[in-house]
Amino acid sequence: MESDEWRVEVELEEEPEGMPLGERIRSLDLDDEARERLPGPIIVTRDGPHFFLYTQDETSARAAERVVGELLAEHDLTGTVRVTRWHPVEEAWRDAAVPLPQTEGEIEEERARLEEAEETEAAVQGEYDWNIRVSLPHRHDAVELEKSLLAEGLDVHRRWRYLTIGAPTEERGQEIGASILERAPEGTEVWVEVNPDDLPHRFFGFIPPLG
Repeated sequence: MESDEWRVEVELEEEPEGMPLGERIRSLDLDDEARERLPGPIIVTRDGPHFFLYTQDETSARAAERVVGELLAEHDLTGTVRVTRWHPVEEAWRDAAVPLPQTEGEIEEERARLEEAEETEAAVQGEYDWNIRVSLPHRHDAVELEKSLLAEGLDVHRRWRYLTIGAPTEERGQEIGASILERAPEGTEVWVEVNPDDLPHRFFGFIPPLG
């Protein structure tokens, strides 16, 4: 399992009267003040009324949570503050109370949630984060494989003897690629590539022919 990564998330509330929140934050230099008060390697970022403080462990995250609470009280600001933890399997920030998956079943549950989220995102954006690219020996091989994959409900595009299949995650892409090689004719080549719009990632993975 990857090393722990923690984050304190702060969402400030707009005051009903007085200086607009964005201007008030800039005048207070709240993010700089947080950096000065926090010990250790903590990164502070801001996006409008949202602050994010990144730490390596829970102890530092709890210290950051306390400092943020003090800052909000001192400057008469209101907002929500919570500690979250990065879940590398699900690729999502989850509440600190949610433990990292330990068993194979828990890992599969998180992986399923990731795939569901990526499928939903692909439906909205019209493209997947990962692509399986297939080079087949002959055009008629590509036509037949295209029909088979479309029947399975996959997102398939063909150009001559080359296919591109969308996949929500790298793991799912590797599974689809391995399945294709099991039924494809000799000489077929398969790559799993990240969508260039979603870099940085490992750029591609070549799946060698079976046998």
